[in-house]
Amino acid sequence: MQSKRGRLDRFLCSELQIPRKSVRELLLAGRVRVDGAIAKDLDLQIDEFARVQFDEQLLQSNTPSYLMLHKPVGVVSATQDAEHQTALDLLDAKQRNGLHIAGRLDLNSSGLLLLTNDSRWSQALMSPTNKVDKLYRVTLANPLTADYVTAFAQGMYFGFEDIMTQPAKLVIVSEHVAEVTLKEGKYHQIKRMFGRFRNPVLGLYRVSIGQIVLDDALTPGQSRALTPQEVACIALPARV
Repeated sequence: MQSKRGRLDRFLCSELQIPRKSVRELLLAGRVRVDGAIAKDLDLQIDEFARVQFDEQLLQSNTPSYLMLHKPVGVVSATQDAEHQTALDLLDAKQRNGLHIAGRLDLNSSGLLLLTNDSRWSQALMSPTNKVDKLYRVTLANPLTADYVTAFAQGMYFGFEDIMTQPAKLVIVSEHVAEVTLKEGKYHQIKRMFGRFRNPVLGLYRVSIGQIVLDDALTPGQSRALTPQEVACIALPARV
């Protein structure tokens, strides 16, 4: 999801359906306010949460929204899909307005899914440079051994894409259950890594992303707003 930042003059041209010359005149006359302050710069950068007012007309006043969803198996991580129920279908119309998914899960995977209308927050969450940990609980068809721990820690090479995965942490919970921590999320990565051992994944459940842990009180399909502390644990880049 690209950041929704842009120039004030272009926003006003679009919203008011007037030419750029007229926008300049409105700004010079002090008729436009951004976040309560009179705005006179044509190239002022605004985002989707800037409060923009023209005279007494409110042109934009959006509120950031951050949700966690307990995604069930069989639900797709998408805003719309012709064949399957989507994560947004699990929310009411008022909740899902403008939301996008930050960090997808496969159709047959379950657990923590984050949704937001804040593109800067979701970009920071998923940026490879931030290396946000993602913890998964994996159920396997065949027994686990210490060889898995070593192989995951070394990373694996996938020749089709010519990529090397970053080191991953694997903890054996029981004979058929492991917890895997990734700092990236390549296509079907966990299933493909276990595939090197010819060990089919029977269940994949995301427990947490960074410090945001799926709320135990949420049953599959349920959601809640993130707390301010949960939102703040994802560090945003400085505005420019």
